[in-house]
Amino acid sequence: MNDKKESNELMTLTANLEKANIFKGLNMLSKFNFRNVKLKLANSIKNIRKENRLENKAWKMVELSRKEERPKTRDYLELMLDDFIPLSGDRLFGEDKSIIAGFGKIKNKSVAVIGHNKGKNIKERLEYNFGMPNPQGYRKAMRVMSLAERLSIPLITIIDTPGANPAIEAEDLGQASAIANSIEFMFKLKIPVIVIFIGEGGSGGALALAIGNYIIMLENSTYSVISPEGCAAILWKDQGAIKRAAATLKLTAKDLLELKVIDKIIREPFGGAHNSPERAARILKKHIENKIEELSQINGEQLVKMRYKKFEGFGFYE
Repeated sequence: MNDKKESNELMTLTANLEKANIFKGLNMLSKFNFRNVKLKLANSIKNIRKENRLENKAWKMVELSRKEERPKTRDYLELMLDDFIPLSGDRLFGEDKSIIAGFGKIKNKSVAVIGHNKGKNIKERLEYNFGMPNPQGYRKAMRVMSLAERLSIPLITIIDTPGANPAIEAEDLGQASAIANSIEFMFKLKIPVIVIFIGEGGSGGALALAIGNYIIMLENSTYSVISPEGCAAILWKDQGAIKRAAATLKLTAKDLLELKVIDKIIREPFGGAHNSPERAARILKKHIENKIEELSQINGEQLVKMRYKKFEGFGFYE
């Protein structure tokens, strides 16, 4: 709001000065150079407008990634996989419905799939905790990862979460260690791992399932260390700064491709995947089929080295 107010004030000042023909008159005074003042004002206005455009664009992407109508993990499983068999429980504490995991087939090739489960209506969202996993969810995921490695089956993870469950009961059950163990476990897998962002990718809740050889994002998905709301609250202590936070976080697919955090952006049907889930799934499935075929030609040790090299390169940017 302050940036917009400043922009309006600068534009009004410039217009009034031009109207009064002040610049022309004052430029006759050799002591002052008001042309430079005018240029600085114009540049300030231009920069503020540019920042506003970037902030609005980033926030629009956040809104699209959270859109209720977007296809969820279950939709993609139904549209892309044959004979999907879900597995339940972590064999330690219990079942966590915010993560769905199991085995199916893509083009007659067996794959393991693990994904966040947000739900499509308020009843499901409450049941699945809005796609915010508990420790038992990550332990279930690791159980399926282990099975996939024993069977030499490629692994696909589907990311769509605002973050891991931050509740005290999740912390009591070992949330931090479950996330850390999942990250470590994925680094050591000797099978091809493909990561797909279909909506939100929030903080450690997303990272725990996002250590892959090949990372792709649908064009209207996001991935960040914290939500724009959380970032605005911490850095500016102002929820009016959420658009600024969204732009600063560089959370869009385009930003992350430029930063080499991801490998590929998958274009969505016009207006977003929610306008044609079937077509979005077909595009994604075709890309996955080709990548599985390519990664399956690489031996396990090399896949591990590739994964380490990819993530060790993060943070070096010119």
